[in-house]
Parts: sequence; structure tokens; C-alpha cells
Amino acid sequence: MRIKYDDMLNEFKRILIGKGMYEEGAYVTAKLFTENSIDGVYSHGVNRFSRVISYIRKGYIDVNAKAQKIGGNGCFERWDGNLGMGNLNAKICMDRAIELAKVYGVGVVAIRNTNHWMRGGAYGWQAADAGCVGICWTNTMPNMPAWGAKDGKIGNNPFIMAIPRSNGEHVVFDGAMSQFSYGKIEECKLRGTQLAVPGGYDSGGNITTDPVEIEKTSRVLPIGFWKGSGLSIALDLVATVLSGGNSTTDIGRLTQDEYGCSQVMIAIDPSKFNTPEITDAMINNVLDDIKASEPAIEGVKIFYPGERVILTRTENLEKGIPVIDSIWEEITNM
Repeated sequence: MRIKYDDMLNEFKRILIGKGMYEEGAYVTAKLFTENSIDGVYSHGVNRFSRVISYIRKGYIDVNAKAQKIGGNGCFERWDGNLGMGNLNAKICMDRAIELAKVYGVGVVAIRNTNHWMRGGAYGWQAADAGCVGICWTNTMPNMPAWGAKDGKIGNNPFIMAIPRSNGEHVVFDGAMSQFSYGKIEECKLRGTQLAVPGGYDSGGNITTDPVEIEKTSRVLPIGFWKGSGLSIALDLVATVLSGGNSTTDIGRLTQDEYGCSQVMIAIDPSKFNTPEITDAMINNVLDDIKASEPAIEGVKIFYPGERVILTRTENLEKGIPVIDSIWEEITNM
């Protein structure tokens, strides 16, 4: 089935208010979930909503808590999320990083004690829409083995980079340090499909594309093998040091679930040196060259990071957001 944007947003908002969340926060949170879904990131939109509600029930998320500044020095600030709604906290902190960038040229906000931010790319798009380069990342619960290990000790710690274009067709890279996020693995399992390429190991220690087997072992492949493993560790450490919050190791000692994360939001304002026209010309020069590549398979289009999102957004706004029937039934029955 397909659900209209406004219908999905209002349903999410209704449920969040029913769980005690204040109206403005419920609207922004619901909007972020709906925008993730409209952009085709269902694994961190409509498919993840029920789990977030379960975290509210368990007391991991305080629906009325708000992120607050606890320290700062010029363009760098430290915030505490107070275990509030993760995507709302992340938006607030990226908004603040953008404000700082407009003054100093760069803004850095590190937040501790927050929750899962859902789709990290949302905050890259947010920065780019404000005319800023956006860089952000989060740590997670231990859900990936370090390279050469079997047991999960490191996080898949998503990392985002966004580069603004004046037409709104921004370049946005959004990638976990695992070949596939657990949300994407779960989405493929729900749809009964295989992963596009190997994403982890089965119970016999064999590399597989089977999402069911990978969920059983929780042994996902890091991107670039040892490189993704090393980058995951480095991102975790920087987020921990800058925020003064929990590391992936600390989060793993709290519970089997994921909360109390540390995140970093960076915004850089290129208008301090370039006009929008100069920035566009630089970006278009690169993208035009890449899109003129000879495809490895005849007829296959070459996309830049974020381009597929724009196409999916257009289609879903026109036709409605595709939703698995059982998931939407579960949500509407809340």
C-alpha cells in the first residue's frame, strides 16, 4: 500500500502525543520520520517507528526532555541530550551548528546522552538546505566485530557529508561503517529479499547476502574490511572525547538496547569565501564529469550521492509512500 505524506505525519504525531510528548516536539519528530520515509529510507522511517515507541515504553526515551547547551568556546559547543528523542535532539544540534557557522564560518556541536538519530543523512540535508557543508556522525551500541574478530565490540557508526547546491539538489553521502545498516538488513528480511552484495556472515562463518542469517549472527561486514573497522573506532573516539559522553563500549555495558549515544554535528559556511554561483560551478564541474562516465553495464545510469534520494522523493510525494501492510496496521492500531 501507499500512504500520503500528510496522513503518515499526522498518524506519527497522534501516537507521540498519546505517549505524552509535547505537541511541537511531536510534530517535528513525526515530520523527520515521514521525511525519511518519503526519501525512501524506510528502514529509518516508517519501519523503525514501532521500535522507537517501544523504547519510550521502556523508559529509554524521555519524550519531554530537550537538548541543552552545557559548555562552549567560540564555534565549538557541548550539549546534553538528556535522553530525549534522538532525531529531535540531532536536528536541534545541527540547527545550532549552522547558526555558529554563519558567525564563525564553522560550527561544531557535540552532544552526549542522546538517542538513535534515525537517518543521519537528514541532518546533512538540513545543513545543505541552509547553504552549509554538513558533516556529522554518531556512535552506536556494539553491533559489529572489529576486523579479524567474531564478537561485536565496535559500532557501525554512520557518517554523513553533505555539499550544498543552490538548486537544492545537494550531494549527500550517508553511510554506516557496515556494508549495510541493521535497518536495511531488517528491511530486506521483511520484504523477503536478499542483500545486493554480501553484507555479513552466516552461522557457518561464510560470507552471505541472506539478511536472516546475518541477523542471527550479528556479524556484519565493515565497509572496506579493515578500513571500515578502523574508521568506526576513530569516529567513536572523536565523538566520545568531544561530547564527554558514552563510547560504544560504554553503551554496550548499559543494556542490550541502544541509547545514551554520542554525536558530532559540524556545519561549514562556504559563502565566507565563495558566492553560490562559484560553489555551484565547482560542484557541477565534478558531477558532470562523473555522470559522463562509461557505464560498466550498458544502459546503467551513474548517480552521484543523494541523487537517488531526490528521484525517490519526487515519486513518493506524487504516488504516496510505499509501506508494508503489516507494519502500517501495527502503527495505526497503537
